[in-house]
Amino acid sequence: MIPVAIRLNPFKAAGVNLPILEGAQPVPWSPHGRILAERPVFTLHPLFHAGCYYVQDSSAMFVGHVFRKLLASLRPGARVLDLCAAPGGKTTDLAASLRESFGDDFLLVSNEVMKDRVRVLDDNVARWGDPNVVVTNVDPAAFASLGEFFDVIVADVPCSGEGMFRKDAKAEEQWSPELVRMCAARQKRILADAWPSLRKGGVLVYSTCTYEESENDDNLEWAARELGGDIVTPEDEFPEYGVRLTRCGSLLRAGEVPGEGQWVGALVKNSGDAVPARAGLDSLKPLRNGIVKGEMKGRDFVPSADWALSIKYERGSYPEAGLDKPSALKYLHRDTLVLPDAPLGHVLVTYRGVPLGFVKNIGPRCNNLLPKGRKILMNV
Repeated sequence: MIPVAIRLNPFKAAGVNLPILEGAQPVPWSPHGRILAERPVFTLHPLFHAGCYYVQDSSAMFVGHVFRKLLASLRPGARVLDLCAAPGGKTTDLAASLRESFGDDFLLVSNEVMKDRVRVLDDNVARWGDPNVVVTNVDPAAFASLGEFFDVIVADVPCSGEGMFRKDAKAEEQWSPELVRMCAARQKRILADAWPSLRKGGVLVYSTCTYEESENDDNLEWAARELGGDIVTPEDEFPEYGVRLTRCGSLLRAGEVPGEGQWVGALVKNSGDAVPARAGLDSLKPLRNGIVKGEMKGRDFVPSADWALSIKYERGSYPEAGLDKPSALKYLHRDTLVLPDAPLGHVLVTYRGVPLGFVKNIGPRCNNLLPKGRKILMNV
């Protein structure tokens, strides 16, 4: 069985009973990562939709480990860019680490260039609930307009995907030497385009899910030489769990580690002239920038579904109704609920004390305010 792992949201999961953790083992390089004893149907777990945890391969969590080693060199107000962020695993990991270190005093920009993937990213950021995460949908070159804005750029770039062959038969079918060459060239372009937005002394964390040297060590060496940086010497960590050293980074091979394939390396920028920002984030037209509490519709203020999921939601702002699991799944399926004991008007519905979203109780039934795009599609 291919291991399945989750990463807990420390700002939502604390004190919440999660039965899926029975028999789980810690991920060695992730303080909140757990390798589950068996694979559940996550779609039917209301606390997954509430953002109490994120389903992420344990090897992919190694990127977050490399990032956390940089935190001591950062200061409050740190600005971080997750350049190729969908579906959101690394973004949610970075957000938790930044908040644990700096509280509210950080900015994380989560970008995805593909329009069909950025919606999934945005929904996952909403579920995680951190208001300091900004979601953008721009080409990497667009960040150059900000000047040397970021302290850290995390670039988990599109690759030839050898590390995913066990779990994705299509990745193996599509692999070819030409694909590797094409990916290596595209990765260079992505790095070169984003490089101007990294401050001098800032760090690039570069990762792929392939084993190809031309996409990994070769590309990081190219960036050091052509863009101007010093490669961070990788540490020999977790060899007992199968993590290997390469020239410039750490390699996790599927079958040797308790997860799929991943390669991670880092580079400190030693070039640049501290160019002031020429434009602000608004110029990138973010899809998400903070949490909107709601909007006026006629004379009625309608609370936002994202406000319910935010870690900054002020409990007691609205009456609450606790749901059992069948009712919680009905809510997540956008079915009609009846809450005879709840007051009329907007009500926050919860499961095991964790907010799921809002309904408007009109007496005989409730209007379900879950966004259509977040509806569970399978039969519940």
